[in-house]
Amino acid sequence: MELITQFFDFILHIDQYLVKLVSDYQTWTYLIIFLIIFAETGFVVTPFLPGDSLLFAVGALIAKGDTGLDIYIMGALLIAGAIMGNTVNYFLGNYFGETVFKPGNRVLKLEYYHKTQSYFEKKGGSMLVISRFMPIFRTIAPFVAGIGKMNFGLFTYYNVVGGIFWIVSFLGIGFIFGNIPFIKDNFTYVMLVIIVVTILPAVFAAIKARRTMTEGDV
Repeated sequence: MELITQFFDFILHIDQYLVKLVSDYQTWTYLIIFLIIFAETGFVVTPFLPGDSLLFAVGALIAKGDTGLDIYIMGALLIAGAIMGNTVNYFLGNYFGETVFKPGNRVLKLEYYHKTQSYFEKKGGSMLVISRFMPIFRTIAPFVAGIGKMNFGLFTYYNVVGGIFWIVSFLGIGFIFGNIPFIKDNFTYVMLVIIVVTILPAVFAAIKARRTMTEGDV
């Protein structure tokens, strides 16, 4: 319980933690943020890592100045991390298959797999772009693409497009709007709004999937 409390405290006050991170590690901050984005997209077991809120907070912090960090270098590194992460996840899915999703698994929920697979059937490769803006699904989508043996060239195309859009969107919004007085004074609430807005599609999808499975059992 204490670990969960600390995690939410980190997310809601991520700007304060980033200031300390930059102060302690300076240019090594590039690598640390890169690794977080890479892990969130690269390993199907780490969908809980911060993505959208982290990108927004990093953009806002760099906009303040006095960090020694460059928004263009950060953007390029994080785009690379997002693309590389999805690629690793694709090959992991290709190798391990759907057996990692088991009923009762709290992280790799079987319903997430079925819902992501359903999205792929409806949206095709564009699901890889859409899922970038949906926590949990952005981690599972490339894994499912690997399970389904999606053409790697096509996967790479959507992977690159989605990675660029995702990083540029949230990092750019944070950089442009993060220093507006109202947002600076209410940063915790802004983080909360970002979390709620981005996670709602995943919650609704999970509820719908559970309801569909329940109706199918009747």
